[in-house]
Amino acid sequence: MLKLIVQRLLALVPLLFIVSVLTFSFTSLLPSDPVDLIIGDAGTQEQYEMVRHRLGLDEPVHLRYLQWLGRAVQGDLGTSFFNSVSVTGAVMQRLPVTLSLTVMSAIIAIVIGVAAGVAAALRPRSWIDRFATLGATFGQAVPNFWFGLILVAIFAVNLRWFPATGFTPLTQSPWEWLRSVILPSIALGTSSSAAIARQVRSAMVGVLQQDYIRAARAQGLPFRRVIFRHALTNAMVPVVAVLSFQITVLLGGALIVEQVFAINGLGTLAIGAVRQQDIPMLQGLVLVMVALVVAVQLATDVIYGLINPKARPS
Repeated sequence: MLKLIVQRLLALVPLLFIVSVLTFSFTSLLPSDPVDLIIGDAGTQEQYEMVRHRLGLDEPVHLRYLQWLGRAVQGDLGTSFFNSVSVTGAVMQRLPVTLSLTVMSAIIAIVIGVAAGVAAALRPRSWIDRFATLGATFGQAVPNFWFGLILVAIFAVNLRWFPATGFTPLTQSPWEWLRSVILPSIALGTSSSAAIARQVRSAMVGVLQQDYIRAARAQGLPFRRVIFRHALTNAMVPVVAVLSFQITVLLGGALIVEQVFAINGLGTLAIGAVRQQDIPMLQGLVLVMVALVVAVQLATDVIYGLINPKARPS
């Protein structure tokens, strides 16, 4: 397992390098100039050239990239064009917010998805199976942002059980943190729970028909032990791949749901950077998101290896 982790970490280096090259190249091809947004229409040509020189935009693209890369390997992702804040500091400040939503959404999706999938598989073609299938179809069809607005209208505006907007850090108040993330996490995790439920049901139905499950039942083993220790453990092998993809989807979906609940996470930072064409901020955000996706894939590989010993590298 240690060999697998080392291999994935070594593969991360060329991946981040390729992503950085592509991101830097694409942002350099933007049709408009960020200097125009900084000085406005009333700026003179002298001011225009001065700002371009201060930002280093008057240098060739390859030199700017090499300078940026030299700072990036030391943990410095540059400085924002518009507010002169450190990109690394801004991203690290917003990262816990987005991770809180993603982790809580993943927990909700896994709990609901696995429970619904197991219940449907134990009683195929029953009303439970049909209800779970209908719920999974509804969950995948409803957009996250629309479902979030419905949750706000019901549980925040009418019932006043949860705050409609904002985020409370976990270190400040664990209870208020939970109240601030529960609605956006439900809105975000519903569609993923539907996809997980479908996969769990399909895998469980196949596993429950295997001979070793029938043999375990014939030996008089407790029903719960057969289901959760034998059947579910083996059914989770193909489900892990779906979990990896869904957690990545949750990470991207959190950037949109943050706008609905007015949460200042990476999504707000990314949208502001796009609107202002803040090139250093965009480059830093892309690299951090890629690193998070790779971390999710690494965790998935480790879990898959623990569940399925045949997948471990020799």
